Amino acid sequence: MTTSADDQSQPARPSRRTVLSGAAATGLTASALTASTGTGPAAAAGSTHQTQDADEAAARRAGHRVFRHGVASGDPLPDAVVLWTRVTPTRDASPGSGIGPRTTVGWQVAADRAFTRVVRRGRFTTGRGRDHTVKIDVAGLAPATTYYYRFTALGQTSRTGRTRTAPSHDAALASLRVGMVSCGNWQAGYFAAYRGLADRDDLDLVLHLGDYLYEYGPGEYGYGPDDVDIRSHEPAHEMVGLADYRRRHGQYKTDRDLQRAHARHPWVVTWDDHETTNDAYDDGAENHQPDTEGDWPTRRARAHRAYDEWMPVRMAGTADLRDGSRLFRRLRFGTLAQLNMLDLRTYRSQQPGLTDGAAIDDPERTITGAQQMAWLKDSLTNDPGTPQWKVVGNPVMIAPVTFAGLPSRVTRAVDDVTGLLPDDGQPYNVDQWDGYTADRREVFAHLQDEGVTDVLFLTGDIHSGWACELPVEAGDYAVTRESVGVELVCASVTSGNLKDITGAPEATPAVEAAILANNPHVKHLDFDNHGFCVLELTPERAQCDWFVIGDRAEVDTPITWSVSWTTQASSNRVTRAAAPLAGTPEEVR
Repeated sequence: MTTSADDQSQPARPSRRTVLSGAAATGLTASALTASTGTGPAAAAGSTHQTQDADEAAARRAGHRVFRHGVASGDPLPDAVVLWTRVTPTRDASPGSGIGPRTTVGWQVAADRAFTRVVRRGRFTTGRGRDHTVKIDVAGLAPATTYYYRFTALGQTSRTGRTRTAPSHDAALASLRVGMVSCGNWQAGYFAAYRGLADRDDLDLVLHLGDYLYEYGPGEYGYGPDDVDIRSHEPAHEMVGLADYRRRHGQYKTDRDLQRAHARHPWVVTWDDHETTNDAYDDGAENHQPDTEGDWPTRRARAHRAYDEWMPVRMAGTADLRDGSRLFRRLRFGTLAQLNMLDLRTYRSQQPGLTDGAAIDDPERTITGAQQMAWLKDSLTNDPGTPQWKVVGNPVMIAPVTFAGLPSRVTRAVDDVTGLLPDDGQPYNVDQWDGYTADRREVFAHLQDEGVTDVLFLTGDIHSGWACELPVEAGDYAVTRESVGVELVCASVTSGNLKDITGAPEATPAVEAAILANNPHVKHLDFDNHGFCVLELTPERAQCDWFVIGDRAEVDTPITWSVSWTTQASSNRVTRAAAPLAGTPEEVR
């Protein structure tokens, strides 16, 4: 790992890969900490309650919590995983403040929750140049293994996180179970969907498909038709500067349920637009005004920098900072699945006008960029050695959707939820792949020409739940029923849907019926609910369960199972399933 003045990692280098035990595993030595305000880290052994009591005592002595933003892990490999936390070394060293001393943080990874079998440990020095975040790529781990991790600094110990490495590349898996989530808007409600993921023990990882946070200031894009703030953003304005992005990331990571979900499972993430600003493209964005907000490359670089600091993700292939912002990447899970994560904001051409059919179909325009397109096509293959399921983490919807036959008052409401609506019969959202049809044709033609099977696009962005087949030619689908893959779209955590924007749930059935009638490849559509999905892959089939929450304004709102759809291996089709996956908690069935 490269280092800088505020980025110094000193990982331990044990002489063997076997676990450590006994007294050597009970904690970090005092020399691993600097500027301690207490009596050292909590003992590794003992009950969880004892550890929590010690943490609280240390926090009282220090006058503040050092690890107030939780812990996280991500991008699991067979022998490595990224670990993350953030320290608050002094009471006023808040995110984006640019103040606070350099602080050395100890870290441990263990094979058991009590930390009696520590397998990796080390120290990491952080400071204001990286907003006091800590991000470590811990290597030398065993494949398909659950580990526990924690951090220590200034006499306090973080909460314990749990993570899991990927299986070896040649492992024949019986199943892989993934949580899917997107579009969590702090101002629009509480994060019950993350609570639903945190409460499950059966997930191998969580997949976040974009819009992890939102750029708007208070009073913008909140709860219901009047955009009421259930809780207000910090800072109290649109985030534009680096300090703004850091403060907003810090605020989101104080949410109780989001912290629990990060601590419970490893995450694989990508961004969409709101991590920077609305409807972003390669050299601008709808919600960026250069005359008052500076030049676009600078703003985007600030957003990417904060994202790299605050998320448990490898960018440009490493956990280091300042080494690039490439986010598209592959992760492999034995012979069963390959996860291909897309970045559909950094390289895309500007969105076309609503009725500009020539621009929509222009082959010179792109949503992926040339390099990422070549990489994606190389990922989607049935070549020997390629895992069975080719799963694409897709920030915006790829299935073609046309919209016709609804009155203007309804289309205006859908516009607020999903994107700009043109005249009847045209694609309804040119911010997704419908605005970049040449790129979509290239992907679909590749799948058809190469005979690629078992392709799943997993998508967020549009605050609604969908299950779709993927026709090469949408106009022919009603006759040919030819499909080259399947797309599964999860609803939003909190961001407004059709019911929220209109305040009229009775309008939704007509909208859904019109879309389904005009798009026979769309098999399922839910415009009115928030929640998350759980996807299970096996050699025989893939099944996706949709779970929905009650009122976003209630912290403890209930979570219930809504519907399930499945695709049999090699079929490229979706069919309704009668029940959720085995092991689904009884209270949500």
